[in-house]
Amino acid sequence: MRLNLQSYGTGFPLIILHGLFGSLDNWQTISRKLAEHFQIFAIDQRNHGGSPHSDDFNYQVMAEDLFEVMESNGLTKAHLLGHSMGGKTAMQFALSYPGKVEKLIVADIAPKAYPPWHIPIFEALLSLELTQYRSRKQIDDALAVSIPETALRQFLLKNLATNPDGTYRWKIDLQSIYRNYSRLNAPVSGVGTFTGPVLFIKGEQSDYILDSDANLIRHCFPKAQFRTIPNAAHWLHAEKPIEFIKIVEEFLL
Repeated sequence: MRLNLQSYGTGFPLIILHGLFGSLDNWQTISRKLAEHFQIFAIDQRNHGGSPHSDDFNYQVMAEDLFEVMESNGLTKAHLLGHSMGGKTAMQFALSYPGKVEKLIVADIAPKAYPPWHIPIFEALLSLELTQYRSRKQIDDALAVSIPETALRQFLLKNLATNPDGTYRWKIDLQSIYRNYSRLNAPVSGVGTFTGPVLFIKGEQSDYILDSDANLIRHCFPKAQFRTIPNAAHWLHAEKPIEFIKIVEEFLL
């Protein structure tokens, strides 16, 4: 599958992978800053952003999508940076194609199975009949009943697109993502290890990476290092971008 992407800067390639319900647009500020040192490839993963939709949706096919991105752009090797779902894609790729990865950065996710924490979000989004709304404000008000957190709603509503008749639709393939949600919560699959340099960045207020995950992480990634960003939760790159960029640059440069 040919994914939508944007490229910035020159230098050694750094591929950035967003999380669930996200897109490359969420990473523009960080991408442009890191482009001072690297050639950035910010990617929309399948069923997200401007990339094609598919009912085939799991980490192995997303790793294969990433392989195609590297092949089509003539990249023999790259750094990878992935957040949440994108972090699992990056881990899957590093285990499947270890020779293609120079350094790996995983933001606030472990290679383990997770509970279905996003079900309330799916239910809220799927309950909206978008064709009946004529403004984003109306959709936001309707969504606020189920999702009171303003920042989360703003993040989710970035996935809205406008139809020619003025109605709205989702840019993400919401149905396919929901049908395959259990696959996204599954652990990273495959045998073997990635023996290159790896950095796991955790938000201090997030419970996505626990101290008890260290043994599993080091089983897959023996050279794993760990950093924690104080006063940050799961969206650590958006909450603390300056601190996040500093940690990334210290590891890669």
